[in-house]
Amino acid sequence: MPVQKRSVPKLSDALAETLERRILEGALKSGDRLPAERELAAKLGVSRPSLREAIQKLSSRGLLRSRQGGGTFVTDSLVAAFFDPWQEMVGARPELRADVAELRRMLAGEAAERAARRRTPEDMTRLVQTFTALQGALQSTQNRDGIDTLIASDAAFHQAIAEAAHNALLGHLYAAVLRLLADDIRLNFSELRAVSRAFSLLASQYATLFEAIRDQRPSAARAAVEAHLDFAAESMAQSLRAAARRETAAQRLQGNTDFSGGAAAAISAFSSHA
Repeated sequence: MPVQKRSVPKLSDALAETLERRILEGALKSGDRLPAERELAAKLGVSRPSLREAIQKLSSRGLLRSRQGGGTFVTDSLVAAFFDPWQEMVGARPELRADVAELRRMLAGEAAERAARRRTPEDMTRLVQTFTALQGALQSTQNRDGIDTLIASDAAFHQAIAEAAHNALLGHLYAAVLRLLADDIRLNFSELRAVSRAFSLLASQYATLFEAIRDQRPSAARAAVEAHLDFAAESMAQSLRAAARRETAAQRLQGNTDFSGGAAAAISAFSSHA
């Protein structure tokens, strides 16, 4: 009986698989620039032609993008594939925002629970970094730049939790959902600046979530992130109600002014015919 020869994968295919895995796992993120070809080939211990072929394979699939004379970058195609078709629909149909927020709550609960079970020492290093940055941002929110920093820090912390869950699809889907909710998150943080003790409550919620993951308490981590997002949802609802009341009051004021002018004109007209 003839012995079948086992096919040996090409080196470029193995390299492409290695780079792809790093992109899927979040080790290489959207916008990251790969080291120069000579440097990366030396680090991986491969020839430059094999590396070049691997990069071409991933570029053809939309995961990498090369710029003439500018290097090779990771694209956001994995996030954009979900985000792009939904962005316009969510913008055109406000009722979908509640569905997106509900989806985020489901994903966040799963992510926090799994992160508490699966987080590694390296994950904790990143979580400590993002948590520390977030706590600092909460204390520096008196201007527009402060809000921008807070929004970015909040997203980085939640994304670090999602990636510590070690589920590639969850991490990329969560990033897309955060992008869909970007306007709502900005509005909420902006409105909360005027609410007494709101940011101190947020700081406490973030700390409870961080500690639950650090101490590997999955149920507590899920409960903490759900409580945090419920607080955010209620704050958002209050912000929208407050905005609606302000708009109604402004319309009433404008309407009263117009009505008074109309009444005066009517009285004047009636007097002229009397």
